Amino acid sequence: MRGHGAAWRHANRGHVSLDQLKVMSAIESCRTAALGGACRALRGLRPHDHRLQQLPQWHCPKCQGMAAREWMAAREAELLPVAYFHVVFTLPSAIADIAYHNKAVIYDLLFKASSEVMLTIAADPKHLGARIGITAVLHTWGSAMTHHPHIHMIVPGGGLANHGSRWISCKPNFLLPMRVLSKLFRRLMLTKLAASQAAGQLQFFGTHAHLTDAKAFAAFLAPLRGKRWFVYSKRPFAGPKAVLAYLSRYTHRVAISNRHLIAFDGRRVIFKVKDYRIEGPGRSTTMTLDVGEFIRRFCPRASTASATTACSPAAIAPRRSRPRVSS
Repeated sequence: MRGHGAAWRHANRGHVSLDQLKVMSAIESCRTAALGGACRALRGLRPHDHRLQQLPQWHCPKCQGMAAREWMAAREAELLPVAYFHVVFTLPSAIADIAYHNKAVIYDLLFKASSEVMLTIAADPKHLGARIGITAVLHTWGSAMTHHPHIHMIVPGGGLANHGSRWISCKPNFLLPMRVLSKLFRRLMLTKLAASQAAGQLQFFGTHAHLTDAKAFAAFLAPLRGKRWFVYSKRPFAGPKAVLAYLSRYTHRVAISNRHLIAFDGRRVIFKVKDYRIEGPGRSTTMTLDVGEFIRRFCPRASTASATTACSPAAIAPRRSRPRVSS
């Protein structure tokens, strides 16, 4: 950012948002003399310990570590002494494309649809027949820093019976049927998207400009009705705290962390990525990008918040008479 940010901004002037400019400026200034510093004596020893100031900037890979740990500690305090499951809802690439210019609307729909799916299927007597709790975190990028909106959930393996006086546990290593979740997720998202388009809440640009027409938008959505939407569920072998630790790295940081950065030779950046189509050790690999392309991928992510919503697992503990409700 410090060595190539100015040239990149000049080459892309008119196409860089104010939020992205602020983020780049904050990262370039972090831990430099521009922010000042502090000088501290080390118990009478010399020289003094010089510490440069840092910004509380959650887009920076070096900041917000303490805030992430505090978030994780608060979530751990809400965990119940039961098994937990890691559930992921992912938008198809066609919807992700239009979400890029409609972040607030479509990310909100993604939260609402995915949580409604889990609550509805879990409450069905044919499945679990219980009221469950959810902690949900929105991720809007993949490890290669491409746009990839998806929801991560931490879900307890059970919930309260309808009358609220009895705990119902799910089957060992099985929470809810993925195919059923996928079908309802697809139906709810497509219904909500059509309603949002009809209400004029979505904006379309470039190759998608024609989707302002209702018939064109219906034709755009039609092929997605026959495809299976990706929903993943697994009981993490390392326990719920391991998943919370994974999520905490994204609730207070964005796009990429220092541990994924391997090398920079002045022209190219090499960093770690994961290919989720591959199982096992071969999933982790590396990617090399020109510095301009690296900044281009990072900056759109810098303008996208990683949001969290929760119907807290602690809120459905059997002894609570008035459980909290998710937003």
